[in-house]
Order: sequence, then structure tokens, then C-alpha cells
Amino acid sequence: MKNEHQNHLEVGIRPWGKYEVLHLEPGFKVKRVEVNPSSRLSLQKHEKREEIWTVVSGEGIAIVDDREIKIKEGSTVHVPLGAKHRIGNTGKTLLIFVEVQLGDYVGEDDIVRFEDDYHRS
Repeated sequence: MKNEHQNHLEVGIRPWGKYEVLHLEPGFKVKRVEVNPSSRLSLQKHEKREEIWTVVSGEGIAIVDDREIKIKEGSTVHVPLGAKHRIGNTGKTLLIFVEVQLGDYVGEDDIVRFEDDYHRS
């Protein structure tokens, strides 16, 4: 039985991999994210949400403001509201993590990009 808040679940294909929304309701969203080997998300920040990442497989590097954090299965990273951040896959297999977004607004358009390997604005 589907939760009434799960009517808008989505899959997003991106140049670095893909994400799938697992759960959505007012105030939070849960996503499963796959990052391809040798790929990374843009350096970005959000104005209306914080994020918590839990790595379930693979390895990589997370950037949160000026900190560089080596990550692997079991690692958890907190991205505070407004922090510049990025995650990249340094391994030879998919980097998979679960992202929990918390905030007043969790739409995909709450993004300010600073650097992007794929020239998105």
C-alpha cells in the first residue's frame, strides 16, 4: 500500500549517474543516489535544506565547505544548510548512498552551482 505522500516519486538521470526518490512528504525527502566511477556531482549549495548522506557501497570523496572527507560503505556525512558540498566516486564500481533532505522545501530546483564538470548552470 502506497503512502499518500508518495504520488510524486521520480527517477532522475544525470551525467554523473542517477537518483531515485524513495520517500517524499512535507519537510523531508529520501533519495537513493548512484554515482558512476570517476564521476562527481557539482559543487553546490542549497538555500532551503540540509542533507545527510549514508554510503551503502563504493568509495569516494565528499567535500563539505573546506573539508575533504574520504567515504566508504558505512560513512555518514552531514551537509548543513547553506554549506558548499559535492560528492565524487574515486572507485571502480558505483558509489551508492542514501540522501535524507530536511527542510521547508526539498525541490530539485533549490540548487546553486559553483563548479560543474558537465557545464550545467
